[in-house]
Amino acid sequence: MRIQSVIGILLVAVGLVSLALGAITYTRRADVVDVGPVKVTTEKHERIPLPPVLGIVSVIGGIVVLVAGSRRQ
Repeated sequence: MRIQSVIGILLVAVGLVSLALGAITYTRRADVVDVGPVKVTTEKHERIPLPPVLGIVSVIGGIVVLVAGSRRQ
């Protein structure tokens, strides 16, 4: 497989995942109290929203790279 094909497939895959999920979620742990042997932590769930335009541009860019790579062969 050529490098252009791999890049095109990755762009399409990332774009589709971005459109399907809509955001990246992660959990952050923080120490609230740390007194001697007592340790209290909290978990906070965070989201990084991904705009739909990002997914659309990624899918279109991947298709363009795939088509351009196939025309050169």
